[in-house]
Amino acid sequence: MTAVNKIWQLVFGKPLDPLDPRTRHAIAVTAILAWVGLGADGLSSSCYGPEEAFLALGQHTQLALFLALATAATVFIIALGYNQVIELFPTGGGGYRVATALLGPRLGLVSGAALLVDYVLTVATSLASGVDAFFSLLPVGAQEFKLATELILIVLMTGLNFRGMRESIMVLLPIFMGFVVLHLILIVYGVAVHGNHLTAVVPGAVAEAHSMSHALGPLVVAALLMRAFSLGSGTYTRLEAVSNNVNMLAEPRVPAGKVTMFYMASSLAFTAGGIILLYMLWHAQPVEGQTLNAVVFGSVIDHLGLGSALARHALLAAVLALEAGLLLVGAQTGFLDGPAVLSNMAADSWVPRHFRDLSTRLVRQNGIVVMGVASLAILMWTRGNVDILVVLYSINVFLTFSLSHLGLCTYWWKHRHEGGWVRHFALSALGLAVTSTVLVITLIEKFTEGGWLTVLVTSAVVALCFLIKRHYSDTRAQLAKEDALFAGAPPALPDEAALRVGIQTRLHQQGRQMVLLPMNVG
Repeated sequence: MTAVNKIWQLVFGKPLDPLDPRTRHAIAVTAILAWVGLGADGLSSSCYGPEEAFLALGQHTQLALFLALATAATVFIIALGYNQVIELFPTGGGGYRVATALLGPRLGLVSGAALLVDYVLTVATSLASGVDAFFSLLPVGAQEFKLATELILIVLMTGLNFRGMRESIMVLLPIFMGFVVLHLILIVYGVAVHGNHLTAVVPGAVAEAHSMSHALGPLVVAALLMRAFSLGSGTYTRLEAVSNNVNMLAEPRVPAGKVTMFYMASSLAFTAGGIILLYMLWHAQPVEGQTLNAVVFGSVIDHLGLGSALARHALLAAVLALEAGLLLVGAQTGFLDGPAVLSNMAADSWVPRHFRDLSTRLVRQNGIVVMGVASLAILMWTRGNVDILVVLYSINVFLTFSLSHLGLCTYWWKHRHEGGWVRHFALSALGLAVTSTVLVITLIEKFTEGGWLTVLVTSAVVALCFLIKRHYSDTRAQLAKEDALFAGAPPALPDEAALRVGIQTRLHQQGRQMVLLPMNVG
């Protein structure tokens, strides 16, 4: 073994034997690990989604109660819809496979293209938000180093994923669990401190809504809430991640997928809804150079009365470091799901078939490279601006959500003779109504602020996929013609020279090269 090979194996791991029965056990993940690897991005969205939604309310912060409840409910509505996807497509494929099978290949392509762009933005948004959270601890002058930090982290994450899904998750597990435990404690404490005011929260929110309705009209109140709800749509991202990777779960896959979805939905609904409630109860206000999470958790920690300012600052630093770390873990979802979508699309000839190939570590290395390079490009273009990235991110997420729920509605309507179809259809229709409404509002609201770029890039990916598909179709047609031509040739055995010329001619026509070895003919 050469020195280069030794270094490669040390960094990326030893090759795995796909024929070894122990290999499946080595790479399959349990529901807990899937929650970390596939659900971290959804949970990490609580670091920026609730902030976008709360700030959109302006001075009407008491309405945040309705926003918190709507956020938690929406998480479970979308999650229950994707439980159906896991049941119907237990081999994986998620939104792309649902749209392709239930709505047709063209809408399937749109869903797949949206997912690809979305997973690139998953990596970029998660890393940019994570670096923002970390730099909230540093002086304002340090902000100029944020972009370089983000680019270095993408390179490191790309290399980590070459080792395999299970290995990359195990490295990030302590960060994930630290985030969950610490945020659970702070949210519960922050709400409990205001326990004597909680009885007035609901009447206060109702009174605020009633006052606004009289002054401005009920439509204005509804429009304000829907705008805030839609601008916080980044909160619901990546809930479809499990359905894309069901085949990577430990047996039995479908129950494991549903358990993972429950973990994801419960943790996200509690964290996102709880943070919005904290914003309202603690009257959080934006501070330059800090995220709103940093502001509110700083207030909660100060109230803990830890004694020294150093201890309080250390705990806040731990919270923000775990937020930054979880956002890095969230970027992992893009590296896991993006190559999976590329592989599914390659099976249908929408992208080059090399994306179906596995490396010696049994990971889709080509897809991982594409995710890393594309994320680097988008970060350099946006300069790591989270506000722009979240807009680009949310539009494609809800396009895929809407197509998936539309596909489920179509499926259950066609199977309305089966028992229990009404409940499934109603749930899918509710999901479609919510996700399509958010999609339309976000697209209209943010079209001139970067939404147009999402539409343009996704459309360009769709056009490129059509060109690749046409290439494969033309190649198959040409090969079929040549096969038919040669099928009608006389069966007489040619001499060696003629045979060699015939083979070379055919290979040349197909654009292939081959070294011909000496052969003996009869």
